[in-house]
Amino acid sequence: MLEPSFRDPFRISRRVATLGVVAAAAFLTACGGDGSSNAGATATLAVLETTDLHFNVRSYDYFKLAEDKTYGFERTATLVRAARKEFANTLLVDNGDTIQGTALADYEATISPIPCTQQLSMYKAMGALGFDAGTLGNHEFNYGLPFLNQVLGGGLDVEGVDASKKCAGAGYPMALANVYSSKTQKPLVQPYMLLERSLIAKGTDGKEVKLPIKVGVIGFTTPGIMNWDKRYLEGKVYTEGAVEAASKYVPELRAKGADIVVALLHGGLDSSAYSPTMENPGLYLSKVAGIDAMVMGHQHSVFPDTAAKPAYSQAGVDNNAGTINGVPAVMASSWGKALGVIQLSLQWDGTKWAVNKAASKSELRNIQSKNAAGTTVYVDPDATVAPLIETQHQAAIQYVKTPIGQTDFRMSTLFADVGDPGAIQIVNQAQQTYVAAYIQASLPQYAQLPVLSVSAPFKSGFQGGSDYTDVAVGPLAINNAADLYLYPNTVYAVKVNGADIKNWLEAAAQRFNQIDPAKTTEQALISTFPGYNFDMFTTADVQYEIDVTQPVGSRIKNLTYLGQPINAAQEFVIATNNYRATSGKSILGKLDGTATLWASPDTNRDVVIDYIRKNPAVTRAANGAAKSWRFAPVSVAGPVVFSSGANALAVAQAAGLNNVSLVAADDGSGKGTSKYAVDLSK
Repeated sequence: MLEPSFRDPFRISRRVATLGVVAAAAFLTACGGDGSSNAGATATLAVLETTDLHFNVRSYDYFKLAEDKTYGFERTATLVRAARKEFANTLLVDNGDTIQGTALADYEATISPIPCTQQLSMYKAMGALGFDAGTLGNHEFNYGLPFLNQVLGGGLDVEGVDASKKCAGAGYPMALANVYSSKTQKPLVQPYMLLERSLIAKGTDGKEVKLPIKVGVIGFTTPGIMNWDKRYLEGKVYTEGAVEAASKYVPELRAKGADIVVALLHGGLDSSAYSPTMENPGLYLSKVAGIDAMVMGHQHSVFPDTAAKPAYSQAGVDNNAGTINGVPAVMASSWGKALGVIQLSLQWDGTKWAVNKAASKSELRNIQSKNAAGTTVYVDPDATVAPLIETQHQAAIQYVKTPIGQTDFRMSTLFADVGDPGAIQIVNQAQQTYVAAYIQASLPQYAQLPVLSVSAPFKSGFQGGSDYTDVAVGPLAINNAADLYLYPNTVYAVKVNGADIKNWLEAAAQRFNQIDPAKTTEQALISTFPGYNFDMFTTADVQYEIDVTQPVGSRIKNLTYLGQPINAAQEFVIATNNYRATSGKSILGKLDGTATLWASPDTNRDVVIDYIRKNPAVTRAANGAAKSWRFAPVSVAGPVVFSSGANALAVAQAAGLNNVSLVAADDGSGKGTSKYAVDLSK
């Protein structure tokens, strides 16, 4: 790793913790000189990235109460240590969405909140590796600003927060350039930092020399925080676009002597036209002059992508070179599944360093791979990580084992894409009951409107064969309810009409590819449209068909409410979540916050837990059999196929989906999934 000017990483953090402060340092230089005699020296700086760790310290699934070797920071840590042995100079950075995402995260934030003197377990584990810098993702704001202030160590000068509070902190400095305190009109967190280090280089004579380098690090998060966590942030902070913030602060970094600038973007790539509220502005941020390397995230995807059909192929994206508009870049998946590595090739002119972008390269190093025999193998965990958080880990396990009910059927999303409401209906029931009760008690002006609910299969196989909600028959505990509702969203209620409902469902039906009935070869049913956006009703009151032979926007047929064609003008209240209600404009125009009539303070997950506690006998008949939708019957000449978890056909049959059959036990994806067919004529 880069040799710090001070050996104590916590001291480094304090020295760079204020806006624009340069850490005073006595540099190690060759022969005690100023470096000018070493003009022409070269070096490689490896920028190592973790992103979207989501508090997955351990390779452990708190929903299933079992080890899962496919993810976990404890394994990424092994890759970090290996990279440090390989490269003489490394810079380890984290790209945000770090403090939320597991039962352990919720336990430390809301169930048994950690004291000011205790470091968050995620940060404690990261401390074993000595991170150099980081930024904040959107999920850093999920627990509110006072909690964020505490876990960052204090210093957030914003309304409702004690900026003078001194707490344990993250252990490494944070940079965030595009979020401002409304109270001070200044950045909520320092926008950038300038790290002064010593670099091990090779002189023109081939000998090793140590030369000074100033590394500028600047961070950006998605402006979507203002919608997703509106209840915590409105009136307290505001955002600006990543490009605008970079255009302001990168020149400052350069003026203060930064040899190189590394941008930490908690966002990814989107080819839409740029706007300051853009969620994934990587294509445009990369064009800001003065940025030498860019780490990305938020989209839980990978870059560079060596697959035959890479995740990103927009103009300016070069997966082979690992560059975005010529700038070396990485996106290291999520949950600690990979380590991003950017090898920056540096040249010393006698006074400063410059990046040779053409000689630089980017890559991902994954924690799982195939051996010569074709067997999946996993990187071993770093043995130093688990003991650091063992007490909290066990406490979280005991918490999620708390019993709350019993189910007589297997509640899963394995076949939600083809009509099984088994893990979704109870979420809709909980949301509908909660919102209806509130409206009757507190919003009498809406008391005559029907209250409905939509939810989606949040776990639908994107991460592989184990990425499905799957709750076994028998006792229900808190971990099972958390599996039924994955995200820490809050319940929102929106007012729409019948026409809006149809348009909402049309957008959700983008989940499916358009099927050609005449095609005799195999056709894939599921598109790239995310499962977590496949909103559906699960009630006998609402019935509709999805005709997948029709183009997007013309698929919803025979939509009825209480047995009659839905009245386009009739008003309804729909229970949903804060994300959909405020950031669902691409699904329905008024899902931009304007249709919201109640923003509740309670999480959807807690509402589900409370519902099961009050209705502990969960049965398929009462809670898992209400199919609002089916595919419109159509005969297709060839097979229509989809992937789902292995050995799961019995789940489909138990749900009454007799039109599903197994095609191949292994679909060839390497994700532990099987190939199934659905007969659309039945």
